[in-house]
Amino acid sequence: MTSRPASAVPADVVSAGDYERHARSRLPADVWSYIAGAGADGLSQRWNREAFDRLQLSGRVLADMRQATTASTLFGEALAFPIMIAPVAYHKLAHPEGEQATVLGASACSAWMTISTLSSVTIEVIAAQAQTILWFQLYIQEDRESTLKLVRRAEAAGCKAIIVTVDAPVNGVRNDEQRSGFQLARHVRPANLGDASVPVSRAGPGESPVFKGLLDNAPTWADIAWLRAQTRLPMLLKGIMHPADAERALSEGADGIIVSNHGGRTLDTLPASIEALEAVAARVGDRVPLLMDGGIRRGSDVLKAIALGARAVMIGQPIMHALAVAGAVGVVHLLAILRAELEVAMALTGCASLAHIDRGILWNHTKSQSGFLRVTGLKFRSGPLPCRLRRSPACAFAHRAALRYKPMQPRRCQKRRAFLLRREARCSTA
Repeated sequence: MTSRPASAVPADVVSAGDYERHARSRLPADVWSYIAGAGADGLSQRWNREAFDRLQLSGRVLADMRQATTASTLFGEALAFPIMIAPVAYHKLAHPEGEQATVLGASACSAWMTISTLSSVTIEVIAAQAQTILWFQLYIQEDRESTLKLVRRAEAAGCKAIIVTVDAPVNGVRNDEQRSGFQLARHVRPANLGDASVPVSRAGPGESPVFKGLLDNAPTWADIAWLRAQTRLPMLLKGIMHPADAERALSEGADGIIVSNHGGRTLDTLPASIEALEAVAARVGDRVPLLMDGGIRRGSDVLKAIALGARAVMIGQPIMHALAVAGAVGVVHLLAILRAELEVAMALTGCASLAHIDRGILWNHTKSQSGFLRVTGLKFRSGPLPCRLRRSPACAFAHRAALRYKPMQPRRCQKRRAFLLRREARCSTA
């Protein structure tokens, strides 16, 4: 069962949150558990949202906005605004026309769209209707021949980049789906895969349920190196959360990185994507474009992500919500809302272009404020340490490394704090 075809946007829908509310009331409970579901207890999914809420913006006034724009370029293609449609499986769960309705909406507002390996409409059919840039998201298959066939189909269909999802060699623990008894309806199938086999556990009674069978052909870095040699399209790795993995991705030839915790749907208690973005950006710098997804519900979230190093963002669940409520029209409307919110946020922070967006638009944000310092089993928020903790060499060392403070004696703490506040005040008025 799927939602009924819809085209009219309800009068009270004015934000992404409104689409989510309406979609939940329209979709069957089991379908909702799949679309909105999270891994295990849903902590990472919740943190994705909360991390954006914690980031405060710094308003600036009287900037010249007469030539303001959200336009940029990405891999040589003109990008009208930095909000892309993320790869999401089985759009027909939300609407009978599935990805055909989604690509129609994306084309109407020049938003780029990523086709999922698990789309419920084939690559070729989606591409035939597209009047916008398409990327293809690849799940590496059990054999390289099947993987290469998908890549060649994407190339032939005119896709401009390949996104390789690397953070889901097995599905996360989806308790919400299990409780609801979710199963794909007969008319919703992975249209690109046909009768392709899927990993099956060979575990007997008392044996490992995951390690015996499910990971026999899971992708490795060797597969990334092989894939890099098979296509000239830009190749991005999606699901990178650790700076060391980002470095390895570059060494294997990745042209871009998508920082993502899979929407909180795989390993629960991963940090929020926006927090990992900051750490990955610090390691990668400007060597390749960074994108991110996870938790974006407002245009101001897009602004924050760009400030912390992203070139663009991807949205998935909100697209499914809009599709369920109003089909292609809903997709257009949602993207228009988010773009307008981004432009408002840019205007009120004095940013006339994406190039003007940097850490300066975040209020009192330092490199280490997005997370916790973990030292000798203690947890404490980043910021000046209490004097009693400075007496611990381990704590003092970690604190200085994080914030680049010079060592100081306890009696100088208050003077140092006053000095830092004065310097910050001068920077904020510059």
